[in-house]
Amino acid sequence: MRDTTTSSRGGQRAGGHAGALLRRIGRFLVFSVTTITVTAVAVGCSGKSDWLMFRGEQGRGYTRTSIQPPIAVKWKLRLQYQEGPALTFNPPVILDDTIYFGSDDGNFYALDIESGYMRWVFSTDGPINSVPAADDENVYFGSNDGFFYCVNRHTGELVWSFDTGKTVQSSIIRYKDHVIFTSDAGSSYFFDPAGVEELEIINYVWLRHTFQLYEDVMYFAPGPQNQPRSLGAYDINTKSYLWLLNTYDDNAIWYSFPALKDGLIFYGTAGFPSDPMDLTYFALDRRTGEEVWRNYDQSDIGLRTRIPPYALFRNNLEILDYLAPSLWKNLVIFSSGDTTVRAFTQKSGAIAWTHSFNYPTSSSPTVAKDRVYLGVHGDNLSGDLPVSSELDTATPGYNPAKIVCMSARTGRTLWELAIEGSILSGPVVAGSWIVFGTDQNVFYVLEEVF
Repeated sequence: MRDTTTSSRGGQRAGGHAGALLRRIGRFLVFSVTTITVTAVAVGCSGKSDWLMFRGEQGRGYTRTSIQPPIAVKWKLRLQYQEGPALTFNPPVILDDTIYFGSDDGNFYALDIESGYMRWVFSTDGPINSVPAADDENVYFGSNDGFFYCVNRHTGELVWSFDTGKTVQSSIIRYKDHVIFTSDAGSSYFFDPAGVEELEIINYVWLRHTFQLYEDVMYFAPGPQNQPRSLGAYDINTKSYLWLLNTYDDNAIWYSFPALKDGLIFYGTAGFPSDPMDLTYFALDRRTGEEVWRNYDQSDIGLRTRIPPYALFRNNLEILDYLAPSLWKNLVIFSSGDTTVRAFTQKSGAIAWTHSFNYPTSSSPTVAKDRVYLGVHGDNLSGDLPVSSELDTATPGYNPAKIVCMSARTGRTLWELAIEGSILSGPVVAGSWIVFGTDQNVFYVLEEVF
């Protein structure tokens, strides 16, 4: 999440119900579905394929699902065309046999996971850069048009909406009898599923707010008026802060989504006072907010990156799960938008392993069983800097963006697959499928080949 004091974005705060704002369902788009037929491709039988929580249980970026190679493209879908690469493509939720996600093109999609068939599409008046939530009846998401939407997940019909007066670019959580989301430099809102507002926490400065709920505590809640740039642990029953994380003295611009395990909170921060970028990795005591360890490093974007470091960093700040960690056994694993993937021990913060690529990583990691999945940029990552003769010599052929599979234990690369565009958020692994979107507005479903 980004501190708005570093941004020029603003706007007046507004509240109140907008009522049942009627929206057109289905502005038909030009798209293509490509199915790659492979001998003996079968529907996966590795268990229930739902993925309903952003970054998985307790935000750990982990699933017990095991995906075994060989892997093939089951289908891919190109969404509505737009000029230039997308800066956001947030992870979907998967429920029963349907994938739900929003896109930079302003549309929210419901796709059949087996075929890519478009069940319905709901159009908004702005890009959708929120991570949706779903339950048995409805799917919930926010748009940059300022509205929060509840849509029937079977029909795509609007159930209710709420006008926040600000862009809504947050993670969304369906927790117990609450639906929770945050507007940019506006408020964190708690609604019941029927659309009745229950609680509002003023959000003075934070943009693209990511958080989670565990045991009736909200981590990281926006801080109070007297400490607006803080993040805290907020008890939703007593409506009080248990502790606050003071960010005033940090050089950080970005604070990642927090992951929880064994009484600890893990997160990363990024700042750009100079080149290279400052990266800091933390573990806090979940109950007190006290620091257990921190580990500091500086970014390395590599010799082959054709974009200015600040431009690359700025693009990363559009991605809601940028710097979000994955937890596996006794390790916490970060990809940080530079060329290095880092694994620390959870208790001490000591380096367990690192792995460097020729190009920067483009997504946060997701661990499935004992394998790490993430995106890595290629020559598609371009900018205003001229290509040097040294770079031409180092890259005689075109290097595409890739999805990469690594060993969680050692960081060794196990396999990689060239894709159309860079993955922008951690891949979702559900059942026998690996699901993600790219900056070329292409949505992929990969599948085990049996």
